[in-house]
Amino acid sequence: MTAAAFLAVMAAALLHAGWNAAMKVTGRSQEVMLILVLTMAGTGAVAALLRPLPPADAWRPLLVAGLLQGFYRFFLAWAYEHGDLSRVYPLARGAAPLLALAASLLLLPDQLAAAEIVGILVLGSGIAGMALGVVFSHEALRQIPLALASAALTAAYTVASGLGVRLAGGDAIAFVGWLMLIGGVVYLATMRVVRGRAAFRIRPRLVSFGVIGGLASIAAYALVVWAMTEAPVAVVAALRESSILFAMMIGAFVFRDPMGRGKWLSASLILLGMVVIRLGG
Repeated sequence: MTAAAFLAVMAAALLHAGWNAAMKVTGRSQEVMLILVLTMAGTGAVAALLRPLPPADAWRPLLVAGLLQGFYRFFLAWAYEHGDLSRVYPLARGAAPLLALAASLLLLPDQLAAAEIVGILVLGSGIAGMALGVVFSHEALRQIPLALASAALTAAYTVASGLGVRLAGGDAIAFVGWLMLIGGVVYLATMRVVRGRAAFRIRPRLVSFGVIGGLASIAAYALVVWAMTEAPVAVVAALRESSILFAMMIGAFVFRDPMGRGKWLSASLILLGMVVIRLGG
């Protein structure tokens, strides 16, 4: 992995943790997610119109990635309704690197070095250890299946996106534009079916949170998709999970979340995994 790709993924991780925190701080996670998705879909539509259409081979993984991303956003916001940032975030992101690793090894031609595989496993172990706190701390158990669904969907759309952007000839702008537009339509349809018309009532005070979050999410995912053209998908997916470190700092200093020994140990494993991946790439 090149230094440019590594820094791009780190910037994406910070942006990702930031928009998740913005969504959680309002106490209206699904409402902010709605604004966020509308912002992303609108921006995606503009990008799609300004770029050439992706080639025919790229449309199948593009449609799959958009479908999965729409569901992911719904389940993530739903999970935040039942848990806090310092628990839902690591649980939702924790299983994704290992699932993406398994899927990419089965479906994609990427060749991973032994150190990269070890780094991914260490990183995943650190995030999983942090996520276990939801059980040991006797917090709301309902957040677990919702967050795990988000993790599975994250891994699936990450792999589909990695395949699709390569088939699209590396045009990350066009690919992300169509992805955000398709994902937005899927999310809106899901909201309408599950929660009805009442779900589309938006409080004006939340608009700025959703718009800023949407722009941050677009930038973050564009950086990740570009990095996938420069490095193996599983490595990018794993490094992307370093956003948990940023989320921990936001949780500690902004939300005043308790930071016990277990969390810091898990954070150390995450950092070690990042270093092993970087040195082994």
